[in-house]
Amino acid sequence: MSLAVLSVASEAAPFVKTGGLADVAGALPKALAAEGVAMRTLLPRYPALAPLGGEEVAALDMPGGRARLLAAEAEGLSLLLLDAPHLYDRPGGPYIDGAGRDWGDNALRFGALAKAAALIGAGAVSGWRPSVVHAHDWQAGLAPTFLRALGGPPAVLTIHNIAFQGRFGPHVIGPLGLPPERFAREGYEFWGDVSFLKAGLIDAAKVTTVSPSYARELTEPGFGEGLDGVIRARLPDLSGVLNGIDEEAWNPEADPSLPARYSAAAPAGKAACKAALEAEFGLEPGPGPLFAVISRLTGQKGFDLLLSALPAALARGARLALIGTGEPWLEQAFGDLAARNPGRVSVRIAFDEALSHRMQAGADALIVPSRFEPCGLTQLCALRYGALPVVARTGGLADTVVDLNHAALATGAGTGFQFTPGSAPALSAALDRAMDLFADRGAWRAAMRRAMRQPVGWGPSARAYAALYRSLA
Repeated sequence: MSLAVLSVASEAAPFVKTGGLADVAGALPKALAAEGVAMRTLLPRYPALAPLGGEEVAALDMPGGRARLLAAEAEGLSLLLLDAPHLYDRPGGPYIDGAGRDWGDNALRFGALAKAAALIGAGAVSGWRPSVVHAHDWQAGLAPTFLRALGGPPAVLTIHNIAFQGRFGPHVIGPLGLPPERFAREGYEFWGDVSFLKAGLIDAAKVTTVSPSYARELTEPGFGEGLDGVIRARLPDLSGVLNGIDEEAWNPEADPSLPARYSAAAPAGKAACKAALEAEFGLEPGPGPLFAVISRLTGQKGFDLLLSALPAALARGARLALIGTGEPWLEQAFGDLAARNPGRVSVRIAFDEALSHRMQAGADALIVPSRFEPCGLTQLCALRYGALPVVARTGGLADTVVDLNHAALATGAGTGFQFTPGSAPALSAALDRAMDLFADRGAWRAAMRRAMRQPVGWGPSARAYAALYRSLA
């Protein structure tokens, strides 16, 4: 008999996506089906989801007004859509308006999402009641708190990035219907604010993060963003479950975005993908590797380090193709770098899913220089497509990339290049190691084939989550 689980998230691919959370929320339910878990996913009904339609299965009292709960099936997912036009029917993104400012009522918008999850957990949908509620990140952080108040099923909270905590002034306590007596250090209060994430950390039955290394890092003051003490108090209930990627969507043997298909057993098509990418980005062929960056451009991602390290790599014949958006100064800095290095550096300030597939296929290596990285998904895609990752030794990057050091080369075990995070000289040394190996074409091809054969799917993690749910149910 299948175990019923409700997943609650603020985004899910392919419907609405701003980052890796959407990929996880979109892929995990499909992987769990093979483990006997029937998962339904609760999402806000943003305008982009309106075409999915849906059947009304409940009417709910939400902050600011009434809402409908609609059931729909799409893209292999069983969805519950919170239809609250006063909260979600507006232009712009899930969290910010067209001018890049946070929506002023985000506390109500995502407090309502969490409350809806709790009401569903308590039986609001006739004929279906989950045994476990899985809440993702701060946007669903109040779900365990509301479930506790309603006597609902146990909750699992997954931290995708602790830097985002959902902090709002105490004025939201009344409108959200939070128990005022729990606005205290032992409750959801955090430095005078209401913290959605802290509430979830305290009230969830189990807490997970998206990689084993990140779980360990979060207990340290340098990574815990002020919540490390709360997390240390939950150590018996804390686990790191590594993210995976959708191996059907990310498959170089069948990817419709690519100019040529290829595999670890028949990798010849990757050369055609590289030539096409060089042409698309206006890059000249060169003796060194073609590096790619596919990322948000932020200080957390370490791209100021790449600006310092890249000139020496370019001098050795490397090229760089970059796509991303982020902090204006980094966008400008990489644009200036491209202007100074035509034919060697090319930059697209954009988000383009199909182009990211072509870049993974065409690049020799992918650079991920993050100062911290809970899990990271681009390096998993890079492994799948044979673009050897150059990554900081932190979080999920350390858990998924095997460093091509001397011992690994001697035993045929490496899949990429690691370096100490937060250091431009260390990144420069890693780029040098990548270029040295690239000069040995046989060794590079062998590493590429190993990378492409490395398991990057959801199978092991789905089994871990299924076991966790059953331990609670």
